[in-house]
Order: sequence, then structure tokens, then C-alpha cells
Amino acid sequence: MFEIPEVKTLVRQMNETLTGKVIRKGSLGNKPHKFVWYNRTHDEFEQLTKGKTVGTAHSKGRWLFLPFEPGYVFVLGECGGKVLYHPPGSKTPAKYHLFILFEDDSALSIITQMWGAMELYEKGDELQGKYVKDMNVTPTEPEFTFTYFSNLIAEHLKLKKRSVKGLLTQDQIIPGLGNAIAQDIMFKARLHPKHPIANLNQEQRRKFYDAIVRTVHEVIEQGGRYDEFDLHHKPGKYVRLMDKKAAGQPCPECKSIIEKIQYLGGACYFCPRCQDSLS
Repeated sequence: MFEIPEVKTLVRQMNETLTGKVIRKGSLGNKPHKFVWYNRTHDEFEQLTKGKTVGTAHSKGRWLFLPFEPGYVFVLGECGGKVLYHPPGSKTPAKYHLFILFEDDSALSIITQMWGAMELYEKGDELQGKYVKDMNVTPTEPEFTFTYFSNLIAEHLKLKKRSVKGLLTQDQIIPGLGNAIAQDIMFKARLHPKHPIANLNQEQRRKFYDAIVRTVHEVIEQGGRYDEFDLHHKPGKYVRLMDKKAAGQPCPECKSIIEKIQYLGGACYFCPRCQDSLS
């Protein structure tokens, strides 16, 4: 599943590669998938995209916005899988969930492995979708300050008991993060996944905030995680400290053995010494 760094990488590469291209034909998926959501019929999508020019892409959280000018914006959200550019004359996939052929014979294909929204909105309506409208501030925006983060914790203390992992991965409290990047954030902040946010002191809050911002920007700088692919089918260069390969191996800091637990709908990997505090 793409998280902020992968989406940011795709946006940058689309703006380097796709901007100014004219669409010859846009096609929705020919590979049925009940968890891929469209808001247009096949005919509508083809008719509305034909002859449109690709504008400047941008993103917010795990949502990517690609203008088809004039008048429309393509939205790709909460998606995992592969978003690939195909230069003229290169091989293209026989099966896809979305395919766009450009006038210069290059193409863009999307194949999702889990779920995702692939929607076309009239310009101005793209920010009114269920998961986009009223989205919280993301860690790459200037408004994501330590004061904002502290107020966010205070707000959720009033609503329900929440753990460190819950704050990172549940209900899009901090949009754009997922279980994968959360593991390294918690390790760098020296916090156990189950640590209650109600018990965080000021120093722990600051370390937690710093770990979020630092990790997100580090992964962006390295083009995403090593097990996700960019627009040119190249893997990211960020190798996670805490993932399935780390389980049973020595901690990179203290050499204790990394443990694995199932918690809040996914696997957690942590050091029982560096991240042992639950109080």
C-alpha cells in the first residue's frame, strides 16, 4: 500500500514525465476487482479523457491528483500495486485496472493488488470526496507543527483510549501513514506500539513528533520503501529497520532480539528493550 513517500515520488515523476502529454484514449480496468472503485462508466471515462492534456500533479496524504485539462482531475487514492509509465514502443500490460494511451504512443497503467479509488472529477469537485474532504494536516505540510501534534493528542485523549500505533495508523488521524512506515517511527521514538498516548510525557511527545517528521522525509528523499515501485518500475531505496526481515534478528541499537506481535489489524515489529515502556 502506498504511503506518503511513494505518493510524493509518483507526483514528482509524473510532473517530470507526463505533464503536457495529450490523451488519445483512457480506459478503465479490464481486470475485474471488487475493491477498485470507479465513479465513471467505461464509456464516460473514455469520452471525458479523450484529447485532454495532462497538467501538474499534486498530492495530499495517500491521495494523488492529476489534472486532465481542461476541466477534469483524475484522483488515485488509498492504492497499492503499480503505477507505471510505458515509453513509446515498450511492452504494456494485457490486464490492468486503468490504462491511458497518449498521442505520442507512451502510456500509463495502474494495477492494484489490494484496493484503491480511481476516479475522475470535474475540476473543483476533486476535494469533496469522502476521504479527502476535511482531511487532517499531513506530516509534509508546514502546519504539521509540534503544537499541532500536541493538540491532536489532546483531542484524541478526550474521545477514546488510543495507543501510539493507533494514533499513527487508525482513522487517518495523521493522513498518509500506514503500518509499514509506523514501525520505524515507533522504533526511532523508542515507543512500544501499545504505549498509551495518555501516558506520553512532554519529552516523549517531542521525540514521537520528531520521529514522524524525520522518517517521512527520509523515506521521501530515498524514493520510497524498498518493496514498493516508482513510476519507472524501480524500487525505492529506503530499507526499513523494523519489518518482517527484522523479526528474530538483533536490534540495530542494543542487539536484543526483535519481536513480532499482531496488534490493531497488522504485524508489529519492535525491540523489547529499546521500546519496552508501556507506562
